[in-house]
Amino acid sequence: MKADALDRFSTALYTVPEAARYLDVPPSTLKSWAHGYRNRPAGRPEVVGAPIVTALSRDHIRQPVIPFIGLAEGAILSAIRRSGVPMQRIRPALEQLGNQFDLSHALANRRLYTDGAEVLFDYAEGTDDPGLVRAARELVVVRNGQRVFNEVVDAYLQRLEFDSEGYVRLMRLPAYAVADVVVDPARGFGQPIFAHGGVRLEDALGLFRAVEPLDVVADEYGIPRDHLEDAVRIATRPAA
Repeated sequence: MKADALDRFSTALYTVPEAARYLDVPPSTLKSWAHGYRNRPAGRPEVVGAPIVTALSRDHIRQPVIPFIGLAEGAILSAIRRSGVPMQRIRPALEQLGNQFDLSHALANRRLYTDGAEVLFDYAEGTDDPGLVRAARELVVVRNGQRVFNEVVDAYLQRLEFDSEGYVRLMRLPAYAVADVVVDPARGFGQPIFAHGGVRLEDALGLFRAVEPLDVVADEYGIPRDHLEDAVRIATRPAA
């Protein structure tokens, strides 16, 4: 299969732990986004959360399940999480996005960037849920007379590039502070690559794990050393 033949919506590319590492969220968090959750607190009503990240069926637990579009959706949810907004509060508003826009995968569409803040804010203000109203007011700010997402979410949205139909076609992974690591379904079979040099992230890390010095790996693949150090830092830190 050629890289440019990968379908962003229906080709499973990443396991949940892999996608969680790329998005810099705990695997348990991404699992609940991708597969939903069901909690039964003692003496209290059952709490159920539907999936909000696209995940595909699989035959084995170690098989990839997240397509590229699910990774992009997860990036937005990661930004919301980093804003300190409880996901259980904002879930109803996120579901409303798809209804309001009449879109599937609304979290991975440009309309989230252009109109999403207004939709989320108006939806929250029209409910009788004070927790949802507070959450929306943390996510949305007024700038130049318009309601827009706060700086954290906006910074994540800036990492996305969209196609002519409005869906994410490329993203720069948020986990990296220095390295410019890109996921582009048309390159590297959808696996993360270094923007500088174009080498797959896992190829460079594999050479490092083979006990090659950082300078040798950087020279071999044409990766700036500080970018490689950043990638190694993410790959070797303890799981969240």
